[in-house]
Amino acid sequence: MFDNLFQLIVLFFVIFDPFISFSVFFIATKDMVARERTKTAFFAVLVAAVISYAFLIFGNGVLTLFATSMNDFKASAGIILGILGIKMVLGQPITNTDNLKNNSGKAIAAIIGTPLLTGPAAITTIIVSVNDYGRLQTSIAIAVVLIFSFLLLHFSSKIYKYLGMTTIQVISTILGLITISWGVKFIKAGFGL
Repeated sequence: MFDNLFQLIVLFFVIFDPFISFSVFFIATKDMVARERTKTAFFAVLVAAVISYAFLIFGNGVLTLFATSMNDFKASAGIILGILGIKMVLGQPITNTDNLKNNSGKAIAAIIGTPLLTGPAAITTIIVSVNDYGRLQTSIAIAVVLIFSFLLLHFSSKIYKYLGMTTIQVISTILGLITISWGVKFIKAGFGL
């Protein structure tokens, strides 16, 4: 059980990639006072949590509603993960941070909550993980990653001083490679290979 849980935590850490959200959050909130930045971080993680747990509970119903199979969903999740991983490895931005600078804290939080933390890759991975590992382990893994994400966003200015953007980019590149490998795994599983 603990091996599977650890694998799930690593998987969701890679899929949610809090370091991409960290980069966007830091740039978009650097002119905010500390209290407003904390509020924005909390709201971003809350948005991600609501979406994540909604798909954790109702994900299989979504598959039934749209008349698709788990194998089809795994293959499509693999494609999404592959594209996301390639963007991460090549250092391409997931979203345009210039458009975020003048937005309100709630608008920034909504964009970080989804699609950055819980985008299509996270949603599909949640549905697949519930099917493969069960709701309990999947929910614990999501909670661990979201708590880490909040702490990373909350302490973003301090972390940036110590790590710098280059280190964050290197970490994101490594996570991108792992994301691509999970994408390949999902595609293979979807096609029964």
